[in-house]
Amino acid sequence: MERSSSIRELPRPVRFTDSLAIRSPLGLLKATALFGLFLAFQVVSHGPLLRLPYFWDEAGYYVPAARDLAQGSLIPHSTPSNAHPPLVLAWLALCWKIFGQGAIVTRCAMLALAAFSLLGLFRLASAATNYTVATCTSVLTAIYPVFFAQSSLALVDLPAAGLIFWGLEAYLRRRPVAMVVWFSLAALAKETAILAPIGIFLWQLVSGKLSNGKRGLELSLAFPAPSFTLLLPIAPLIVWFAYHYARTGFVFGNPEFFEYNVHGTLHPLRIGLALLLRTWQTIGYPNLYVLTGAALLAMKFPALEDPNGPRPRIHVSLQLTLLAVALIYIFALSIFGGAVLARYMLPVVPLVILISVSTVWRRLKPWKTILAIVAGAFIAALFVNPPYGFSPEDNLAYSDYVRLHRRAEAFLEDSHPQARVLTAWPASDELSRPYLGYVDQAFKVIRIDDFTAEQLLSAADARLPFDVALVFSTKYQPPHSIFDRWRRWREWKTRYFGYHVDLTPEAAASILGGSLVYVEHRRGQWVGLVDVPKTEEAQLRSDGRRGSQKTRAQ
Repeated sequence: MERSSSIRELPRPVRFTDSLAIRSPLGLLKATALFGLFLAFQVVSHGPLLRLPYFWDEAGYYVPAARDLAQGSLIPHSTPSNAHPPLVLAWLALCWKIFGQGAIVTRCAMLALAAFSLLGLFRLASAATNYTVATCTSVLTAIYPVFFAQSSLALVDLPAAGLIFWGLEAYLRRRPVAMVVWFSLAALAKETAILAPIGIFLWQLVSGKLSNGKRGLELSLAFPAPSFTLLLPIAPLIVWFAYHYARTGFVFGNPEFFEYNVHGTLHPLRIGLALLLRTWQTIGYPNLYVLTGAALLAMKFPALEDPNGPRPRIHVSLQLTLLAVALIYIFALSIFGGAVLARYMLPVVPLVILISVSTVWRRLKPWKTILAIVAGAFIAALFVNPPYGFSPEDNLAYSDYVRLHRRAEAFLEDSHPQARVLTAWPASDELSRPYLGYVDQAFKVIRIDDFTAEQLLSAADARLPFDVALVFSTKYQPPHSIFDRWRRWREWKTRYFGYHVDLTPEAAASILGGSLVYVEHRRGQWVGLVDVPKTEEAQLRSDGRRGSQKTRAQ
């Protein structure tokens, strides 16, 4: 039966892949060689860091949770569960089973995941542009301070970002099965990775309406499978949360974790401030503004001419798709997440680097010089701390923290081997868990929240049973911060982002009525040991001080 000629046949949607040749994927041999090259770079460049003890969230959650998993428990029991999916922890547990537990095994295992992430980014970039842009993008991402610092740390944000890159590459090449697998694995590495396919799905809905509204406007990344395929990676995440609820009675982690990361963040002003911080982390921090600024400048110039014509750009539809992923990350993580950490934006920043590198390469003749300057800016930011408060895990400042604590706690172990220690997290875990790499024997720890005047006065007034206080900088505080001179900004930081000012070691010793027996400073961070006299000695000293004051008054 013939179709009626009066029925108009709708034209086939024009895919961007029809107007832009997608480079064929790397063969297995080339991909393996490239992975080996990335891994060799990672291991060599991180050589001095491989034996460092565990830092901050590594010590407080991820390493204890991975140890529990290695013993057969998917739900952590040696630390309160945060409901993070177990994929990365399972990788660590597997490596420990094969090579043995230890910091160097952990670091190398994470560096392997970082190299795999760079390979996924290279494949995505080469599919969207060319090998030149892909190489520059991969190199700059590898030395980008946040990526570099996170590469060897036992955390989950960087591996989740890498799996997202693999998922985006599969999406770009129109491979729905591979796309679902990679995005599912990303979500099982960290739950927030599900934002990437959701962002693409929402953009497809919006761009479809735009395309229908304006004839010839092709903004969507037409995909042969239904758009709802992008939502399939939610399924394994639901299964994980259901299992977590069945085992713990909580869906999204323990109540304290949920309060800090969800319920406690839902204030309009806090969301607005977080939105500004997230935007800065995406386009400017740390020294990323050198690259994005060059890209903006390049937009004023026409495309360079090659023998085959103007240099091609990343197709607009793909750029808008990547923008959709970036926007959903920025907005979602401005609403949820108690700590506004730069590592949470690792799935997005390399995409910004990709688009910026492509723009500079396409439009500016001295593109090699410009990208070399960007590389120098990134390397400088690895070693030079910014003139404002930041997280030490965003560059090599985290190694300063670890070395400071390792030396101080080694001194404590030699001079006061049986002492009861007053300190705050994460040093409380460093002293009570020898497998973290700081001490050989566990100490009895009395924990306080921080080293503000209020906390130290409370500890002194309560006459807690401790012999030594290990005090340290829990927040990086630059010597002359421009922003902290603004009183309203300090109030906002204190109210919404947990900002506080730790007392100096000397002031802490004065409040606790002890003597400072050890102190060390390094690039804006410090650690100190306060020897506190026993109750009887303290009473005698107190009586003596009152007597001398009475004599002077008379």
